[in-house]
Amino acid sequence: MVATLAVSLDAPRAEAQMISGYAQAIAEVSSADTALSAFYAQRNYEPIWTGADDAARRAALFGALEMAGAHGLPAARYDAEGLRAQFAAVRSERERGMLEVAMSRAFLTYAHDVSNGVLEPKKVDSGIVREIPRRDGLVLLQGLVAASDEPMAYMHGLAPRGPQYAQLIKARLDLQRQIARGGWGATVPAKVLRPGDDGPAVVALRERLQAMGYLGRSATAVYDAEMQKAVQQYQFDLGMTADGVAGESTLKEINRAPEERMKSILVAMERLRWMNGLELGARHVWVNIADFSVRIFDNGKQTFESVTVVGQNQADRRTPEFSDQMEMMVINPTWHVPRSITVKEYLPMMQRNPNAAGHINLIDSRGRTVPRSAVDFAAYNARNFPFAMKQPPSDGNALGLVKFLFPNPHNIYLHDTPSKSLFEKEVRAYSHGCIRVGRPFDLAYALLALQTDDPEGFFKKVLNTGAETTVKLEKPVPVHLVYFTAWPTARGKMEYRRDIYGRDAALWSALENAGVELQLLAH
Repeated sequence: MVATLAVSLDAPRAEAQMISGYAQAIAEVSSADTALSAFYAQRNYEPIWTGADDAARRAALFGALEMAGAHGLPAARYDAEGLRAQFAAVRSERERGMLEVAMSRAFLTYAHDVSNGVLEPKKVDSGIVREIPRRDGLVLLQGLVAASDEPMAYMHGLAPRGPQYAQLIKARLDLQRQIARGGWGATVPAKVLRPGDDGPAVVALRERLQAMGYLGRSATAVYDAEMQKAVQQYQFDLGMTADGVAGESTLKEINRAPEERMKSILVAMERLRWMNGLELGARHVWVNIADFSVRIFDNGKQTFESVTVVGQNQADRRTPEFSDQMEMMVINPTWHVPRSITVKEYLPMMQRNPNAAGHINLIDSRGRTVPRSAVDFAAYNARNFPFAMKQPPSDGNALGLVKFLFPNPHNIYLHDTPSKSLFEKEVRAYSHGCIRVGRPFDLAYALLALQTDDPEGFFKKVLNTGAETTVKLEKPVPVHLVYFTAWPTARGKMEYRRDIYGRDAALWSALENAGVELQLLAH
């Protein structure tokens, strides 16, 4: 409660001095913040936190700050205890003005964090080029005042509203409880376990699978059919080859501590906050880089899915994260070889053997094809090589027979590939950055289905011409390139993926440095 000042001045003078001291303090301490300064000037310095009628709004903010940790936010950053102490200690109108601004600053810091994230991701990883729709501070404050009848609902509505965010919060709480009960037990001391094996390592595997909810009650020390089935389900849930053998990669995942999974959940919550306010689209394409998958969703329902190959784990080849609009597909595409590939990969090959990569044409500055015999490759280097390279449409074209374009400055798109064997691998990070699609024709049919009654027939008719043809999508489709190593299924069950680029590890380190804590419960 705000302290009431005892004054001996006559009422008009006292009121004038009180208003002056309060308003002057607000003007001074908010001057460096454009949003705060404009907000209070527009209100003629009327309070929103420290007035007699502001109790509900104060309670809503303090309630939100007390729950900040549940959102995986750095609760200490908002200093709720310090603000409460200031309320108890205020003794002058100037102090009240300073407290008023301190409350608004805490609100804005919390509102920005919970609505659009704690971090600036580009500063953590240059491959996260997502544009974050940060909310304007003045708009946030005005919205809070407009919601004066339901300030708690307004605070609650700042966080992402999709079901996945709530499911991640619940999954994090479930892990907290599991850790308090002792986690998932001892790790499995083996390099590989197969059906028919027995002994202490199998017992450890049994107990760990039971603790994770994959195996019912059992006292067996033998790797039996039930255990094999449990391992297969675990592998399936983690996007691994579900062969029922607990090999090295499977045991590495099974032996991960629940604390590590919690870090993945907290990073996933941060990633969802970056996308809060972004319109996904009633129909949209969702590419999860860490899952090696592409999906189409129509009104929240998955209508297409395919495996993918993504960028290699090298600094200039990792697939970036961003959102854009898919506008067209090119059937029978020409591959215009990126300059970086031309000079870093093909030029050294052609210097050793002028006929290397002979299926790709050399193109001069006037667009003419140049015969290899006319070029002294040894005379050039990466800086002065004057030719471009392009591969005409064919079954062996590096882009396959179709590519899907969402024009962007990163030159990233989805495409077919003649290298089909890579889709059989468990970890599929082999491209130069673009996303290769395992079922490209089916993706084309799904995208064309909204603009033709016979999408397959239309596509094949164009394909059979052999000519490069651009087909525009009548309605552009939002495409989201994301990187989630923790994600809930439609039923709320958590699935995890490997951090192939080390991005989540870097993000967790940045969140931890910002003050985010695991918040483990007492045993």
